Amino acid sequence: MKIVNIILGCLVVSIGVFILQNSQVTTGGTAGLALSLTYALNIPFSLMFFLINIPFYVLAVFKMGWKFTLSTMFAVTTLSVLTEIIQVVPSFSMSPWVGAILGGIIAGFGLSILFLNGSSLGGANILTLYLQKRFNLNPGLTTFVFDFIVIFIGLFSIGLLRGFYSILSIIMISYIISYFKGRIAAKNTTKAPEIRSAQPSVS
Repeated sequence: MKIVNIILGCLVVSIGVFILQNSQVTTGGTAGLALSLTYALNIPFSLMFFLINIPFYVLAVFKMGWKFTLSTMFAVTTLSVLTEIIQVVPSFSMSPWVGAILGGIIAGFGLSILFLNGSSLGGANILTLYLQKRFNLNPGLTTFVFDFIVIFIGLFSIGLLRGFYSILSIIMISYIISYFKGRIAAKNTTKAPEIRSAQPSVS
């Protein structure tokens, strides 16, 4: 059942990413970084997202343990496959502000499902936890810095105005995850990695 829920979470996130893609809007975390590089390099999101997460897998093995790492690898691989499959849906044009809100809300729900089932999309979440443990850095500040850098990189691909829409998508994701934060914490009281994953980024 847990695997089914993880697949469901990835499917919901992939729909959110697809909407963001067709609105030419990026977002935070490794998913946002993959989107930005996809716009700039014309490389499929699925491939870019998978490649970006490889170094984080290595970090997770040593710092988070195999159970969390394998669950995250499964989620990342599933999302990569689903985002590729969903490309068969005809492209469409959507207002960037509508896409940012709708895509952000949907992606936020998908991430919440993953967090509630002891998984994540790796990337910034793993890096945040490592930096907190190694250097005692504030995880919220670390996540904000990472997301800011991702959005800044995205400005070169999508422009300043759409960069503001990207910030809107982060706000939507953060709001949805915050709504489920209590349940996520209760579900994972003994699993620090998943609790900390409830940061406002699609990682």
